[in-house]
Amino acid sequence: MTITPVLSRRHSRELRAAARHIGRRRFLGLTAAAAALAFAVDLPATGTAAAAELDAARIDDFPFTLGVASGDPLPGSVVLWTRLAPAPYQPDGGLPAERVDVDWEVAEDEAFATVVAKGTAIAHPEFHHTVHVEAEGLAPGRVHYYRFRAGTWLSETGRTRTAPAADSAVSSMTLAAVSCQAYHDGYFTAHRHLAADDVDLVLHLGDYLYEYAVDAAGGARKYTDRVLPALFDRETGTLEDYRLRYALYKTDPDLRAAHAMHPFVVTFDDHETENNYAASVPENAVPPEEFLLRRAAAYRAYWENQPLRPPQLPVGPDMQLYRRLQWGLLAQFDVLDTRQYRSDQAYGGAKHIPGPESEDPARTMTGAAQERWLLDGWSTSQALWNVVPQQVCFSRRRLDLNPVAQLSMDAWDGYPASRRRILDGATAAGIENLMVLTGDVHVGYAFDIKDDFDDPASRTLGTEIVTTSVTSGRDGAERPANWATYTAANPHLRFYDGRRGYTTVTLDWTRARADFKTLPYVTTPGAPITTAASFVTEVGNPGLTPA
Repeated sequence: MTITPVLSRRHSRELRAAARHIGRRRFLGLTAAAAALAFAVDLPATGTAAAAELDAARIDDFPFTLGVASGDPLPGSVVLWTRLAPAPYQPDGGLPAERVDVDWEVAEDEAFATVVAKGTAIAHPEFHHTVHVEAEGLAPGRVHYYRFRAGTWLSETGRTRTAPAADSAVSSMTLAAVSCQAYHDGYFTAHRHLAADDVDLVLHLGDYLYEYAVDAAGGARKYTDRVLPALFDRETGTLEDYRLRYALYKTDPDLRAAHAMHPFVVTFDDHETENNYAASVPENAVPPEEFLLRRAAAYRAYWENQPLRPPQLPVGPDMQLYRRLQWGLLAQFDVLDTRQYRSDQAYGGAKHIPGPESEDPARTMTGAAQERWLLDGWSTSQALWNVVPQQVCFSRRRLDLNPVAQLSMDAWDGYPASRRRILDGATAAGIENLMVLTGDVHVGYAFDIKDDFDDPASRTLGTEIVTTSVTSGRDGAERPANWATYTAANPHLRFYDGRRGYTTVTLDWTRARADFKTLPYVTTPGAPITTAASFVTEVGNPGLTPA
């Protein structure tokens, strides 16, 4: 989709000046320019008070309007998040540019009779009064409850969970995979059901928000009981735009409920910044410094509004989002970033048959450093299941029935050499139980990952579970128009459903079970949820079978 570029006059003079030091292909290595850009969007000064202090007792209205969240659980630690915003739809959130002390506490029980950790964090105006607490010293492998206090105001209580001890042979765990939640395409009913589901961890696989305009009626939500401010009715491009868009999304009660009930592990795809961008290459023909300004703003707002640790804090337009988490000896999660380091899409990103451009062995989806990190992590993995949460379809997906079929150049099909290196690395590391988790395409798929996708009889190396969207694509259909074509063209495709929802995966020591949960509609609220299909894959015997 082609979108009119955001006008450069909306960026500050200082920010534009810093960005001009960064070339389209060279910015990752230019530390000085990246630091200049980071400075231009303001960071709290290390070891000093970067702003005057606001007495929290002077906050007149409820400040925890965006709820609470937790994420990236470790055996003795979890990230706790909130933001102070008495007026969330105002650019300043209803607070002056002054720092605020926010108290936090973690307990073993919902009544907070047994508090196990507490402290005070600073909500810096430079971070839009967001708070990221690394709560430490917690017991591993158990549920905890947490809350925040600012002055006389008390947040809702959040529920989270720490990871099991690294050497723990935990019997099982259940994760939920979600993705693609365009506010303007419908209600976040899937998140309401997810909040009530019994899961240990939520993996958000990208497109947490969309850059597109949201009109006064909330798009397909067709509000009649409220009018959204005009400042949402434009495409995001500046730091203020992205911050406001997160405020819109996070005031949704269903999304707030899911965050309050479960720890999230998040990774972005394209729409958190701009549709179909690739590394430093934008979708539209804008000057490189303009896009890198936009990327820096998008990444900064993403970190501010997610339960992420300090190592993920971006420096200018650079953000190391790929990271590794463990769930005892049962599972290792290698969370990928397939946007920031990829080669530009072949053939302009349009669907295309394989050709010299897409087959170039030098092409990469992950970048060399992330690829080495992934393969090195597999070589030392002690986990039974090696799970790869990432963004775009990993398995071959033929889009027609021609002898040489067209493929998506935005997915791993446009980067086959990169996929081959990943699969060869898994084989070399002796990874027997590989599971790839994917979002992006607004449908649910279940794939067997084949050693040779052109040979249905070739060895199955793993499983790919593609979760459908929360809302993107609006209501959807159980069998989209291309259902028969795709299922006939791809014998390794075991399941295809075009409705909205999410997917749960339960891992234990004998098998993994995937449950595809779907909604009949999202353009009106209150839809029931059903399990459309369930599949299992056995330990040591990859390949999906109906449960």
